[in-house]
Amino acid sequence: MTIRIPFNKPSVVGSELTYVGQAVAGGHASGNGPFTARTEAMLERTFGARRVLLTTSCTSALEMAALLCDLQPGDEVIIPSYTFVSTANAFVLRGARPVFVDIRPDTLNIDERLIEKAITPRTRAIFPIHYAGVACELDAIMDIARRHNLFVVEDAAQGVFARYQDRWLGTVGHLGCFSFHETKNFSCGEGGALVINAPAMEQRAEILREKGTNRSQFIRGQADKYTWVDLGSSYLPSDMLAAFLLGQLENMEKITRRRGEIFDRYATILAPLVERGLIRTPVVPPHCSTNYHMFYLLTNDIEERTALISHLRAAGILAVFHYVPLHSSPYAQSLALPPTNLPITDDISARLVRLPMYFDLTDDEVEEAASAVLDFYQTYPSSDLSRSAAIHRHDT
Repeated sequence: MTIRIPFNKPSVVGSELTYVGQAVAGGHASGNGPFTARTEAMLERTFGARRVLLTTSCTSALEMAALLCDLQPGDEVIIPSYTFVSTANAFVLRGARPVFVDIRPDTLNIDERLIEKAITPRTRAIFPIHYAGVACELDAIMDIARRHNLFVVEDAAQGVFARYQDRWLGTVGHLGCFSFHETKNFSCGEGGALVINAPAMEQRAEILREKGTNRSQFIRGQADKYTWVDLGSSYLPSDMLAAFLLGQLENMEKITRRRGEIFDRYATILAPLVERGLIRTPVVPPHCSTNYHMFYLLTNDIEERTALISHLRAAGILAVFHYVPLHSSPYAQSLALPPTNLPITDDISARLVRLPMYFDLTDDEVEEAASAVLDFYQTYPSSDLSRSAAIHRHDT
């Protein structure tokens, strides 16, 4: 069968290709060139961040964060299980161990009310993820971190240009990590950024990104030798990627506005199913401003989800589920972690479906995808009261 409406598609919105050509013609295609400086400065200016360093990926930014937090073997880091593996790999590579906490049933973010009871003498950090571009309860998380002397690293891979109250995601914790992967709102194919909110970490972050050398300080005349001074890796992206990204970031408001239109149209068309209790759609608390990263719905159970995805695929529409919870993964099982009871995570992860969402998605395609969901529920087994009640068993 042919997929006519993909789940995601990269877009050229502004001057991306022009800037890439300029980067090549300028003779500095590797990292830390003119476009790297321009893009980092734009991110700092837009988000009021002290320092932003572009990285090869959000994974790289998270790995740098683990190093900056000086995580050691045996340390513990609190994270949701409902996240991408990069969130955990970043510190597991340092020998630290994940402590999984369940998610909230409304936003699907880490449940801040469960964090404190997960803290032990070995706990060193909290890595919350802002799911679907909706903020975690950062005030509560930062308060817990202050009282227990913990680092907070925001995994804001999905949260670029979204806010918690009046603060941009990624700028509240000690460190924030952005993604500019192809599937994200603003993309250069593969890329990320580390937002440094703790001044004491800034100089070391430069060294880590430059393979453990003091190259940046040497170039600025702050060191008389260019040499190996710390751990590090090749976390610096090429200037060509920075150039493409700059063209995207110059259009953040335009991209976000279009994604908001798509999000709202999906919500409007699918509202009758929500009213009948057949599905649930995203929840955005009033004190959060989303970037419309994702439009998902929750079905009644995994069998219904599987049938819905198959129905959409047969109609030429690619819809997908999301994370397999980390605590249930083969590698997590090999770590011999203490038994974990995460009922909301287990339940939600089996029922979530993500609909197509990208800048170039047309109004007609949005209508077609949403209408195909409506069609599915016209034929799927009867929506009796037990099914309507079941969809909300963990969702309020």
